[in-house]
Amino acid sequence: MSDRKKIIVTGGAGFIGSHLVRLMVNKYPHYEIINLDKLTYAGNLANLQDIESSTNYRFVKKDIVDFEDIKSFFLEEQPDGIIHLAAESHVDRSITDPLSFINTNLVGTANLLLAARDCWKEDYKGKLFYHVSTDEVFGSLDLGEETFFDEQTAYDPKSPYSASKAGSDHLVRAFHHTYGLPIVISNCSNNYGAYQFPEKLIPLFINNILQEKPLPVYGEGINVRDWLYVEDHASAIDTIFHKGTNGKTYAIGGHNEWRNIDLIKLLCELMDEKLERAPKSSEQLITYVTDRAGHDMRYAIDASFIEKELRWKPSIQFREGLSKTIDWYLSNKEWLASVTSGAYMKYYEDHYANR
Repeated sequence: MSDRKKIIVTGGAGFIGSHLVRLMVNKYPHYEIINLDKLTYAGNLANLQDIESSTNYRFVKKDIVDFEDIKSFFLEEQPDGIIHLAAESHVDRSITDPLSFINTNLVGTANLLLAARDCWKEDYKGKLFYHVSTDEVFGSLDLGEETFFDEQTAYDPKSPYSASKAGSDHLVRAFHHTYGLPIVISNCSNNYGAYQFPEKLIPLFINNILQEKPLPVYGEGINVRDWLYVEDHASAIDTIFHKGTNGKTYAIGGHNEWRNIDLIKLLCELMDEKLERAPKSSEQLITYVTDRAGHDMRYAIDASFIEKELRWKPSIQFREGLSKTIDWYLSNKEWLASVTSGAYMKYYEDHYANR
């Protein structure tokens, strides 16, 4: 690829997407970064307020489920690369509304693949379709065993969310093998950090502790997750996009497994310190609730392939990253209030609609 590139990032107003967009806008001033997002509840353009005036950045509001609109946009823009993060991603929501996940994650991905194929017309030199996925497509690992997900792990999704993401992964590979479309895929473990929508565990519990509300823990809290600081994930995506091998899959993880209940207790400890509350006062808010349907027991990534081939490793240790994350939310209570109240949904109308 030439030094000058036009890159479309789908879902760039979301949690991970906004961190990636910020990284690329600041790191590659000679690139044109187009943030393409539908602005569902999880998309928040205020996440990118600090770079919205950058000359190499622009936002375009579009729905990836609308094929004709997406195809016309691709033909007009002639992008060099697509980094696809747009997705419905909350497991609980997929259980109550699976069709939304099928439409966005499967149909939307198929539309982007078709639009890229038709736009590039098999002239694939310098082009790349990068599909960002999840470790949840692999199903569940057993507690207490020294087993890990890697690039060869068979798919075994257990929720409508993970099944829709597994299907989209297969579609991306199918377009590579059938049409020769240049692709890379990454499957990442749980992310945490600034700007995460407070339906997810860490920001939800930070907000609940601030409000002294119950901390609902599924089952016994023994489910295990591998956690990765979101800025490390953005760095990994950047590395794979520029150095990854066409057709390859990369597993991204933090070598950082935590039982939910242990993470929650650490979060309570750090919050009590920062809020100058009595030790273990926040732990009293822990409330055990009925477990989620189909709740996977353990996720853990073996990230040795990306570390060996691309020399990428996570840079932030978990306690440091969690402390930084808490500090961000405590310093950005207005952001948190705007999201929990829904006021953030007006940001597009107030700042972009008349441009």
